[in-house]
Amino acid sequence: MEEKKMDINTIIGFVLIFGILVFMFWQNQPTPEELAAKKAEQEQVEAAKAVQSEASEPLATAPIPVDANDSIAVAKYKSAMGAFGYTSPNEGTTVLENDLLYLEISNKGGQIVEATMKDYVTYDSIPVYLVKDNNASFGISFSTSDNRVLHSKDLFFEPSLTTSGDTQILSMKAKVAADKYLEYRYEMRPDEYLVGFQLRSQGLNGVINNSNPVNLDWKLKGIRHSKSVQYENRYTRLTYNHEDGKISKLSEGSSDEELEKDVKWLSFRQHFFSSMLTNANNFESAKLSSINLVEEESRTQGFTKEFAAEIPLKLEGGELAYNLNWYYGPTDVKVLAQYKELGLDDSIPFGWGIFGWINRYMFTPIYTFLSSFFPYGIAIVVMTILVRLAMSPVTYKSYLSQAKMKVLKPEITELNEKFKDNPMKKQQETMKLYSKAGVSPMSGCVPALLQMPIFYALFMFFPTSFAMRQKSFLWADDLSSYDAIAHLPFSIPFYGDHVSLFPILASVAIFFYMMMTTGQNMQTQPGMPNMKFILYLSPLMMLFFFNNYASGLSLYYFVSNLITIFIMLAIKNFILDEDKIHAQIQENKKKPKKESKFQRKMREMMEQAEEQKKLGKK
Repeated sequence: MEEKKMDINTIIGFVLIFGILVFMFWQNQPTPEELAAKKAEQEQVEAAKAVQSEASEPLATAPIPVDANDSIAVAKYKSAMGAFGYTSPNEGTTVLENDLLYLEISNKGGQIVEATMKDYVTYDSIPVYLVKDNNASFGISFSTSDNRVLHSKDLFFEPSLTTSGDTQILSMKAKVAADKYLEYRYEMRPDEYLVGFQLRSQGLNGVINNSNPVNLDWKLKGIRHSKSVQYENRYTRLTYNHEDGKISKLSEGSSDEELEKDVKWLSFRQHFFSSMLTNANNFESAKLSSINLVEEESRTQGFTKEFAAEIPLKLEGGELAYNLNWYYGPTDVKVLAQYKELGLDDSIPFGWGIFGWINRYMFTPIYTFLSSFFPYGIAIVVMTILVRLAMSPVTYKSYLSQAKMKVLKPEITELNEKFKDNPMKKQQETMKLYSKAGVSPMSGCVPALLQMPIFYALFMFFPTSFAMRQKSFLWADDLSSYDAIAHLPFSIPFYGDHVSLFPILASVAIFFYMMMTTGQNMQTQPGMPNMKFILYLSPLMMLFFFNNYASGLSLYYFVSNLITIFIMLAIKNFILDEDKIHAQIQENKKKPKKESKFQRKMREMMEQAEEQKKLGKK
């Protein structure tokens, strides 16, 4: 029994760690009631069902082209568009590009129909497309004074491409007359992912019916970029800034929708890349929705989530005037930090509360600095060493607590034998012994609790750190994804269809660490199956949880556990002296110990319970 007491602190630490793991996996899981509501909601959305059943189907039906040489088709178009039939049908696109970004804007709808990252490719070496093949739709819907309901995606715009210095300016105008039009104005600057976007009208007061709503509609289906669509989907979310800087997200695991006010920017985040729309003056409100397209067992799905935003627009003097921005680019802190005035770096999933603070202001700068000198994998190893050295005082305190408990083992055994028939008295005398010796049985839990913020912060840091994307180390070809060394012809539930090596190494290191701290004692105590179960369960949980996670995270925990083992061996063999600890405990027993209010209260309660027990026997 005394061995159990000696090792309970270590066990509690591991239970806390893996309890946090379970919590992180399930914290966003909806309740049964929410699931039922979402299921009913999805059944009403036929479009969502369609995209879930066929991954390659476009987000929306592509506009039917109007043949400019077909006089009947042109006449039908002009009749349907009313005053906006002034602009003749003209199929075609205009290209805006710099060294980073390629945009293709269509005359039909004046919207972006292709957005390509020039410096990045997917896991299978295809260029990273954020918009392509009708996966996105943008425009405004409105009614006219002659009671027509129109959508700008159905209108033809006249393009005009000019330059101002190094800035490319594309004006797209859907006209009702030579000097009356709806205009989309794009401004692309060199070496930037941010594109200026003006949405305005001129001379449409009296053409647009201002008694009916004008809505901006933006939809996008996230294109898969990573080899694990489930893993990528976990970090694909609709994120938005609203209500004076508050950052909120729609659900990551299920379909979700919200109606929000005072929205500054919207981010349709696709793990490492984002499509964002910003408004420095804030939208008054926005109806946002996200539909999950990935089933848990899916391996071939081509899309992750379908995002949508419906935003009411205001007419000022019967006209539209909005100064907006598009951002198509990496979810990278180094890039987004350039737009601090817009707060775009807040869209990066650093984590919530203190965990996000640790990632943003500690791990991200440290890793950025180290990776500027070392290869990316070596930078992880060096950062791990620095973190473990910083936490070594905590490790020392934990081991010192275990050593003290070990020294007290003979006396605790004696108390167990002396009061084996009186559990209350045994507990009371044990607490007195701890108090006199200056030992707290819970002190071993404190180091584990202190490490929790670090543990959770790193759990978020590695999977979302853009710096590690497609960076190789040893056999891992991408530190932001799993390091498969073998592929299975079948899929194991919760594990996957591949074998990652770094999680195996991390699990082995955890096993040996637990053997060092608890294994020997548990082997001598056959009556303690639960503790022995934890010894084998902890590495197994690590193996399953991390098989599909970023290999950089598994590398960190493998190196971290190795360093912890070496630190504990050094403390045991060169720093702590059990004879000195025993002598110090004996000295502590001789000193008068001042009893705290809490200890006095606990003692009095135990004494009262003991007295009541004696009275009950009479």
